[in-house]
Amino acid sequence: MTNFEDIIYTVDNGGAYITINRPERYNAFRGKTIDELVKAFRLAWADKAVRAVVLTGAGEKAFCTGGDVKQRAETGDYGPTENGMFELGYLQKLIRDIPKPVIAAVNGVAIGGGHVFQVMCDVSIASETARFGQAGPRVGSFDAGFGTAYLARVVGEKKAREIWFFCRQYSAQEALEMNLVNKVVPADQLMTEARAWVAEINALSPTAIKFIKQSFNADTDHQAGFSNMAMTALDSFATSDEGMEGAKAFAEKRTPDFAPHVNWH
Repeated sequence: MTNFEDIIYTVDNGGAYITINRPERYNAFRGKTIDELVKAFRLAWADKAVRAVVLTGAGEKAFCTGGDVKQRAETGDYGPTENGMFELGYLQKLIRDIPKPVIAAVNGVAIGGGHVFQVMCDVSIASETARFGQAGPRVGSFDAGFGTAYLARVVGEKKAREIWFFCRQYSAQEALEMNLVNKVVPADQLMTEARAWVAEINALSPTAIKFIKQSFNADTDHQAGFSNMAMTALDSFATSDEGMEGAKAFAEKRTPDFAPHVNWH
């Protein structure tokens, strides 16, 4: 099995379990994390013994808090990668395209890019302690692709705009009420529940599941174009004065000053 640094990858009874393993950074991702997540999802895709994938985070505090803003404040990017590319957009599409159900087991806070991960998963199970929300406008970032367009399909236009415009956080029960997750369970039952869902999928036709997932995706595949454009824009924005102000303010634990960058023209 491939040795990973930022994630843990295991296979058991038809399930591939991918755990983001940076609890000291609240499972925020850097370039290396994305590289390893891509490898893990591709391993799960190719493995005929895998019938479903479970994505979760290490520890009890965080599922994933998005991009490592401290890293971005220090270096202006998310650190080195194997091929020189930061393949976040590719990972999002990989979660959609893998012809097996992807289950998010949300064990703590799912914020920013981490929240987008769980939105991209086919179904989500949340711990009672989980919290959800976007933080991009607060830290000088955004996801104008699947993170907005697909989110609107999931929770509706009005709620999606609220989530992004105000950067509020929502409890697991609130997430359930807005159809952001499928089920809420006590924290100590989260992975037991995820394994039970994998067991149910094990009993079903893998080819039928593949067709069904592709059919669901067909209705929103055009959003991949928005995602590509958004990632290109984010590359430029993240290193701008305005983008870096958000990252630096976060790292310095102060309120960002975006006033000099107001321009509605």
